Amino acid sequence: MAGTPARPMLIRALEMIESSSVATGGIRCGRVAVDLGAGEGRDSAELLKRGWCVVAIDGEPEAARRMLARGDLEGRDRLKVVIAEFGSVEIPACWLLNAAYALPFCPAGDFEGLWRKCAAAVEPGGWFVGQFFGDRDDWAALTDRSHQTRSGVERLLVEFEVEIFEEEERDGADALGFAKHWHVFHVVARKRAAGG
Repeated sequence: MAGTPARPMLIRALEMIESSSVATGGIRCGRVAVDLGAGEGRDSAELLKRGWCVVAIDGEPEAARRMLARGDLEGRDRLKVVIAEFGSVEIPACWLLNAAYALPFCPAGDFEGLWRKCAAAVEPGGWFVGQFFGDRDDWAALTDRSHQTRSGVERLLVEFEVEIFEEEERDGADALGFAKHWHVFHVVARKRAAGG
């Protein structure tokens, strides 16, 4: 995915966050965004460009090398890169957790623990952006992936107010060009305040 722009769902979420924070003088100053499964940094670069402090997490050292080699990576002093696998990752407290196409690549046995860490890391009033692969996705039979039903995703989001919930099902191709049936839930959600 090298050289591709930030994912559209993150852009939509950032526009929502920025428009909701105008009255408070800006939400980004001093706020932390976690980019889980950051890869070569397409979303991290966008977050840095918009002034966020970013913790970019990925399990592949090569991903970190490629990210740090990007020519468009502004604000490197606000970037922390962490190499960690899903099973052992520690996710810091954050105002925004971006998990763009990351959670489905968590082995099923580690998924519940990872999701608990994700939900706990998002501060009250903060935001989650990400995708879940559905149970009708071609990759649902692969044991190193995690897939959810619609009701399962809704249960995962019980601590959040859902702002965007889009279910996509289509035939297409994967990143390598192989034919694939996609079943994806795209989510933007805001963590409820304590007691909310």
